[in-house]
Amino acid sequence: MKRKGFIMTVYPDKHDEYEKRHNEIWPEMVEELKQHGAHNYSIFLDKQTNQLFGYIEIENEEKWDKMAKTSINQKWWEFMKPVMKTNSDNSPVSIDLKEVFHMD
Repeated sequence: MKRKGFIMTVYPDKHDEYEKRHNEIWPEMVEELKQHGAHNYSIFLDKQTNQLFGYIEIENEEKWDKMAKTSINQKWWEFMKPVMKTNSDNSPVSIDLKEVFHMD
């Protein structure tokens, strides 16, 4: 497994809506994430900065990279666009973080 950490941004007035949408995540989205090697996926919110910290473990980068091209993922990005900063393709603006320490 490869561990990945990343930062995204939710709009200040959309914290509750962001959480609601994830609490009601579509079963087909969860299944697709699993099919593309996602495990132990968590997202944390810093309400003071509006930053989201995501953590996910993936089986491998090649398999994971294919997730972005799936129709359900494209639909999810469009669904989430009103509540967070996104790129022109509706993908979340995301900053990958470098792992500098890990302890089991």
